[in-house]
Amino acid sequence: MSRFRRIARIGALAASLLICLPLHLLWSAAGRHSPWPRRFLGMAARSVGARVRIEGHPFHGDSFIIANHVSWVDILALGGATGSAFVAHDGIAGWPVIGWLAAQNNTLFVARDRRGALSSQLDALRAALAGHQPVALFPEGTTSDGSGLLPFKPSLLAVLLPPPRSVRIQPVHIDYGPATAEISWHSDEPAGANVKRLLERKGRLDVTLRFLEPFDPAICPDRKALAAMTRQRIAASIAHFHSGAAPCIAEPHES
Repeated sequence: MSRFRRIARIGALAASLLICLPLHLLWSAAGRHSPWPRRFLGMAARSVGARVRIEGHPFHGDSFIIANHVSWVDILALGGATGSAFVAHDGIAGWPVIGWLAAQNNTLFVARDRRGALSSQLDALRAALAGHQPVALFPEGTTSDGSGLLPFKPSLLAVLLPPPRSVRIQPVHIDYGPATAEISWHSDEPAGANVKRLLERKGRLDVTLRFLEPFDPAICPDRKALAAMTRQRIAASIAHFHSGAAPCIAEPHES
């Protein structure tokens, strides 16, 4: 049955892509803003068994979303719910098919470890914010076991100081509930093994996106304070809903 579930979910993913991709390309060729990347991400989330529930109120103005990072399903769930463009490691740009599809959603690829690259990356991020599409960042820089938060990397948050226009930061707590430990991707697990495990998983995967209160980044004196404030709000939500969880001590996994 696990093999059947995997095949059925891959088939549903392929069908979602076949529906959305041609329409997206037509919209783009006509010079129109395409709603299809967001619709594809939402359909893809359902295809892999995820059922997304929203708590709180997504900010409807220009927003910079900052969230914890547990699984590759985070991108499907959050992108489908918000239409966000994501900030991702530039290595993903070279992944067959995945890198090209990510680019269709205006993904901003950044080189985290390249000296001297920060200035050009901030310029690219400012340009992305100017397009009025929500931008989402996982400032842990990698996935974890979901029981807590890894340190936030504040470098890219410099784009918000001073904030362009009236951009608001909205922290989001992505919560898989009791399934967190089962589906999280961390340590040395290969990507293919994690994907296979999730696609073969029995039953649906409940995902709650908790949209916490948005705030003006201008209240923070620098990017480190901004990272600390956002991390504190997400950590408080994790602690509230997972009061019995152990601290996050597992080795992270690059995503």
